[in-house]
Amino acid sequence: MRSPFYRFNMLRIVLAELILFLFAMPVFAQATAGSETAAWLRYAALDSKAVSSYETLPTVSVLLGKSPVLQTAQRELATGVEKMLGRALKSSGGIKSSAIVLGTIRDLHNVAPSLKPPNLLDADGYWLTTAQIRHTQCLVITAANDRGVLYGVFALLSKIARGESVRAINEVQNPYAPIRWVNQWDNLDGRIERGYGGPSIFFADAKVRSDLTRAGEYARLLASIGINGCTINNVNAAPVVLEDDFIAQARRIADAFRPWGVQISMSVDLSSPKLIGGLDTFDPIDSRVAEWWRKKVDGLYRQIPDFGGFVVKADSEGRSGPSAYGRTHADAANVIARALKPHGGVVFYRAFVYNHHLDWRDPKNDRAKAAYDNFHLLDGKFDDNAIVQIKNGPIDFQVREPVSSLFAGLRSTNEAIELQITQEYTGQQKHLCFLVPMWKEVLDFDMRVDGRSTPVKDLVSGRVFHRPVGGFVGVANVGLDATWLGSPLAMANLYGFGRLAWNPDLSSETIIDEWTRLTFGSEPRVVKTIANLQLSSWPVYESYTGPLGAGTLTNIVGNHYDPGPQSSEENGWGQWHRADHQGIGMDRTMATGTGYIGQYPPEVQKVYESLAACPDNLLLFFHHVPYAYVLHSGKTVIQHVYDSHYDGAERVRGFVAQWKTLEGRVDPERYRDILARFEFQAGEAVKWRDTICNWMYGLSGIPDQKGRFRP
Repeated sequence: MRSPFYRFNMLRIVLAELILFLFAMPVFAQATAGSETAAWLRYAALDSKAVSSYETLPTVSVLLGKSPVLQTAQRELATGVEKMLGRALKSSGGIKSSAIVLGTIRDLHNVAPSLKPPNLLDADGYWLTTAQIRHTQCLVITAANDRGVLYGVFALLSKIARGESVRAINEVQNPYAPIRWVNQWDNLDGRIERGYGGPSIFFADAKVRSDLTRAGEYARLLASIGINGCTINNVNAAPVVLEDDFIAQARRIADAFRPWGVQISMSVDLSSPKLIGGLDTFDPIDSRVAEWWRKKVDGLYRQIPDFGGFVVKADSEGRSGPSAYGRTHADAANVIARALKPHGGVVFYRAFVYNHHLDWRDPKNDRAKAAYDNFHLLDGKFDDNAIVQIKNGPIDFQVREPVSSLFAGLRSTNEAIELQITQEYTGQQKHLCFLVPMWKEVLDFDMRVDGRSTPVKDLVSGRVFHRPVGGFVGVANVGLDATWLGSPLAMANLYGFGRLAWNPDLSSETIIDEWTRLTFGSEPRVVKTIANLQLSSWPVYESYTGPLGAGTLTNIVGNHYDPGPQSSEENGWGQWHRADHQGIGMDRTMATGTGYIGQYPPEVQKVYESLAACPDNLLLFFHHVPYAYVLHSGKTVIQHVYDSHYDGAERVRGFVAQWKTLEGRVDPERYRDILARFEFQAGEAVKWRDTICNWMYGLSGIPDQKGRFRP
């Protein structure tokens, strides 16, 4: 329930923002739509044949309501129609002729009381339909709330951009889960941790940027794919973000995001009451600490009434946490959750909690077990506006990991899955690696809780155990680079995350087809070639980097990019693959290993515990085997490593040839840029191939059967 305090401040800020927005928006929309930063929102002009297929589209729009988000929706619609179809879309104060009608279901009822959607609309859901209103044919974009109307507008424009008919449209869309957020790991000095697209769009020189144009453009991109929240700063949070003067600065970011229906949130340091609050403790069960959080949050909402909440990283990688006082993660989450609850805010508490000083000599130590061990016994002790944010795998965004066991370990606790859009361990946007197929495997994986179908997407969305909030979080890390992520093709991952967060049942093929048409146009050879490149890129990257689920072979003590297989051994970080002269792989079995497999439900245990049943692509994650062990494919482990690395390097060279077939079909600037990237990736794949093959030969002493290299 929203407090009167919240409602009063929201009314105040909406009125102020509406006045500002009405004057500022026309110039902003025009500048954005024509800029290089438009990404999949280019609204490229359609050819005459395509334009003619939309000749019955009304040339008038009628807006039912006056909020900034609804104003955004109407102006975005006008911009898209003008750019794609070459016709002006005039606004009207009433329905006097054929029109595109925009408004919530409640406002629509006032002009068309008999018009009702065929299915119930959830929050943010929308309905696109054609209908007779006051004896005239109209195209209706309606929704449960203002934000849903904006999403409906973007959906309609996407259909037009891709050449889909809207003549007799009747489509209801509801989001799969209420939480669809991105995290930015931006530091206040302008650097972005694990960011490969330039400096922060939010911060520079320890303060919020004076020019937040790119922040507004980012909010527009996020809204177009149904993202409703953005955490603006690094999970390794600086306590200063909770200082009053900084909150006043952060309000300007919220102002830039608000017209697009995107709430901002912030990462916070759990020890803030002590570091900046003047207390001698940050013990989460101390009443003084609880009061400090309450007053701090109340003050924050006076500045930003639609603030989304906080993200907390604690007791991990040197961050302060509740263990300092013998308290639990639930204690820590709840003291913040209770301060946020009167305002409708939520706290995301990251399950990325592990000891990075593990004794590598102990064969029973296993970083993979940490999330489950730390949180499973706390199930049911988190408040209803606290969400445990769980990485997709038990280690750290590797090119291949099993699904985190914790997803099945929380029945009475809200969950959100954390996916990494920025390619920290998957080529850092220097290599093409379309991650949607990986995410699809994770989201579709059936955890078989209680012996029934319980795919991860249904666990995190709250559908299985009927949790009130949950969903999807993507670590995006866009920057000031013109391409946002540092590579034109990498933006498919941001688009894909948003589409999966809205509907995880979409196929990878559908998502990449949409993105390609919106970004490069619908010329058949362009669409087919780019889609093929993207869809093959993750398996190809995996083939020349990390074999058979061995985990990261990148340099973990350095840049997380170059091949460095030995860097993950004999240290406390726990990203081990246990390679020695006899064999390779982590024994995580219940019978002889670390016991990690025992954290899964029984049906999943059976798959991973047995060598005969364990899939080849995760073999080395779960089992330590000799190099001569024969896979289901019929190859030995060592020969698979040699073959996959040579095959992967060859296939990347094929990327270059495939891209060259698009010369003259893609604009010269992007053609040359992407060609250079593929040529660079081809060289890097060879470096990976030679490094890993020589390393494996040095350990095993077993030569390549095909004689392709001489160590």
